[in-house]
Amino acid sequence: MWGNEMIKLIVGMRANTYIRYFVVSLGALAVDVGIFLTLLSGGVASVAASAAGYTVGILAHWILSSRKVFRDRVSERGTTARTQQKAMFVMSALLGLLATIAIVGGGNAIGLDPRISKLVAIGVSFQLTYFLRNLVIFRNPQIG
Repeated sequence: MWGNEMIKLIVGMRANTYIRYFVVSLGALAVDVGIFLTLLSGGVASVAASAAGYTVGILAHWILSSRKVFRDRVSERGTTARTQQKAMFVMSALLGLLATIAIVGGGNAIGLDPRISKLVAIGVSFQLTYFLRNLVIFRNPQIG
């Protein structure tokens, strides 16, 4: 019975983290898409506009994630572990950025509206970075 209780607790913690991550992601996404649409309307190429928006969104996401989502799993400031978390966070963001660029670029190559491509990229990047951040970067030492 204790095993089932522990599994329920872990699933509940992960679900709560997912909800917080989703809300924080909406804030970072607002930054990302706002920059993307502004640059796109200013004549910047869709792939460059997408990359710029995503890059600024990364900074917003670190600030919000480390304070609101994974606050109990962020290493102390000034430690090697914290530096490693930041580096891995950036690496996960770069993987999300590569996915975003590939999807928007691929959509562009087949003549798809860049806004549609960006929406697809948002979904793929969200799932990819959540998985990496929750299970690898900010893993809970007691369960991970």
